[in-house]
Amino acid sequence: MNEKALKVLEYSKIKDEIKKYVNTQAAKEVIDSLKPYDNIYEVREHLKETQEALMLLMKKGNPPFEGLYDVREPIGRIEKGASVLTGQILKIAQMLRCARKFKDYIKRKEDEEAFPVLEDLCEGIVPLKRLEDDIFNIIISEDEISDRASEKLYNIRRSLKEKNSSVKDKVNSIIRSNSKYLQDNLYTMRGDRYVIPVKAEHKGSVPGLVHDQSSSGATLFIEPMSLVNLNNEIKELMLKEKAEIERILSELCLKLYNNIDIVKNDSSIVWELDFIFAKAKYASSINGTIPIISDNGIIDIIEGRHPLIEPKKVVSSDIYLGREFTSLVITGPNTGGKTVTLKTVGLLHLMGMSGMLIPAREKSCIAFFKEVFADIGDEQSIEQSLSTFSSHMTNIVDIMDKADHNSLVLFDELGAGTDPTEGAALAVSILETLRKRNCKIVATTHYSELKAYALKTSGVENASVEFDVETLRPTYRLLIGIPGKSNAFEISRRLGLSDEVIENSKSLISSDTLKFEDLIQSLQDKSIKAEKDARAAEVLKLEMENLKEKYEEKLYNLNKARENTLYEARREAKSIIKDAKEEADDILKNMRELEKLGYSSEARQQLEEHRKTLKEKLDKSSEGQTFVKQNKSDEIKTVKLGMELFLPSLNQKVIVLTLPDNKGELQVQAGIMKINVKLKDLANTSESTKESRKASKREVKLNLRSVATSIDLRGMDSEEAWYNVDKYLDEAYLGGLKEVSIIHGKGTGVLRKSIADMLKSHPHVKTFRLGAYGEGGNGVTVVELR
Repeated sequence: MNEKALKVLEYSKIKDEIKKYVNTQAAKEVIDSLKPYDNIYEVREHLKETQEALMLLMKKGNPPFEGLYDVREPIGRIEKGASVLTGQILKIAQMLRCARKFKDYIKRKEDEEAFPVLEDLCEGIVPLKRLEDDIFNIIISEDEISDRASEKLYNIRRSLKEKNSSVKDKVNSIIRSNSKYLQDNLYTMRGDRYVIPVKAEHKGSVPGLVHDQSSSGATLFIEPMSLVNLNNEIKELMLKEKAEIERILSELCLKLYNNIDIVKNDSSIVWELDFIFAKAKYASSINGTIPIISDNGIIDIIEGRHPLIEPKKVVSSDIYLGREFTSLVITGPNTGGKTVTLKTVGLLHLMGMSGMLIPAREKSCIAFFKEVFADIGDEQSIEQSLSTFSSHMTNIVDIMDKADHNSLVLFDELGAGTDPTEGAALAVSILETLRKRNCKIVATTHYSELKAYALKTSGVENASVEFDVETLRPTYRLLIGIPGKSNAFEISRRLGLSDEVIENSKSLISSDTLKFEDLIQSLQDKSIKAEKDARAAEVLKLEMENLKEKYEEKLYNLNKARENTLYEARREAKSIIKDAKEEADDILKNMRELEKLGYSSEARQQLEEHRKTLKEKLDKSSEGQTFVKQNKSDEIKTVKLGMELFLPSLNQKVIVLTLPDNKGELQVQAGIMKINVKLKDLANTSESTKESRKASKREVKLNLRSVATSIDLRGMDSEEAWYNVDKYLDEAYLGGLKEVSIIHGKGTGVLRKSIADMLKSHPHVKTFRLGAYGEGGNGVTVVELR
């Protein structure tokens, strides 16, 4: 990607914004080296990783980057076999801990959404938990090693503590006995040795070694001879402590050296993750979305916003090209936002091709380009003695040499800086040459000749930035398909120029030009109205889709509830039949026992007959629970499109949409659903309706048995109670119950109030009241169903 386009489109400012969210200098250097990728698969992969990081931020919060430092320098020293400072070893351990925690952070449960790109990246992390723990157990802080780092260090420090205690007692005793010779009754330290402040005139009275004197010379800091041996022992212990600490740190460095490849690999992945999550945090700050990457030059940016303009001030624009046209010519007055639109197109492409989410609506599409060329801004160069036109033309010549079908070319005020007639002709020629190469072009101009070129040339489209004549301000809204109008006369009139001067000006312009300008104004008005109507239609479309989804879900739930009810009814019927049979067998068994005790066999014979009669009735009842089946003689042989038939499995009339295929399957419409069924499963409407009514009567009776007349909520919280009551009321309503009881207990009344709030708006509830005396009082709510 050419550096000039990156500079003109302010790509570096985007990178500076991302740097605000990184934790390490290493990640900042990754950002510094970032450029648009030159492979479409890389672009898609890096966009995916940024989106996954954003989703993780929203779902799991900030990643575990606490205490992360850039430790490339100490890792490099260890790799060469050198030792490093205590604090540097501690920072390496903190990096290893971040890497290990990130592996846990990215891990997902079975039912959670997958993050394949980041999961693959984190797969390379190798946790070094034991090494990490060794470092944290030994090093407490950058300046402190734990006493338990080794047994030898522990013994040295214990001896040092005892010696220090002894020397303090000794020096305090010396101070007390020599207080008259001392400047102050206290001791101090000089070079890790205990000394006392002796007046210069009494130096002979306190035998010892002079270590220092005060600035005035009045005080000498003397180490009494009786302390020399103790101080020597303390110094020796301190040297031993230092040597042991160095040995321990060398040991840790050796462990790191033995695992240096893993340490380097983990650190590289952590820097990469730091960079990725910085992109995600920046995307969150600009409400970025992942764009679709087109490989055939199609651009369709929906409500795109320039990321460097304040969110409260920026105006979004819909920008598209690459289908019906490949060149877009934006015209209109200065300060109308043409250049901002141009930069928005270019910068959003650079961001997208660098793996950044773009500030636009979802489903926006950008194209993958090998090169983005931009000629924007004042290119006048005093050092090179180039005028504005010459400088622009030098850049344009370079673009003309390199641009091809894989290029996006952006021109700002093409042809400006020279004679308008020649400049316009040159601009048309440049655009036409690049268009024939199938370059994607967005150009701004104020030349009317380019409006006419766009109108009459296939593959070129006009566009303009809307201007509000009433307020004399641009709205910055891009209108594609409409050339810009200068509005010079209207602006001049509102600023106070006399009508006479304006009319004289109009008389100097040809009538065709004036008609053309009026046509542009008419097109603008119609376009604004059409866009407003389209937005309203889109809102209505979304509402209808939501309603459709809502009612489809309701129908699905009703059908599901019906199936569940039928299943429960059949199950309960079988249970009743089974219980009745068992009861009959028990009665017969008991009668046999009574017969043994002296009852006649006639009684037993009568009981057998009664049992047989009961069994026959129960068997008939059991047969009544099956669905209505179609006799083979009643099977439908032929159907016609639009024919109304009956589908017993849904207990519903259906309309035939297609004729049966070679498998005997056809498509029918049941309500708002279209389903495939077999021809043999359908029945004629008149016969099946009667049978379904009989079947439905049996179902109601069975439902009455299967649904309890009360539900007990005691011990539940409000949320659980709401769920259970809602489900129970659905079942009771489908079961045909008219009145049910909800037992919630008296308690504090919170559960009772929560249930009452729910019942007020429940669709199945007609009225409800608290239980009367004998019904449970305030602990029960009695509900009348519709």
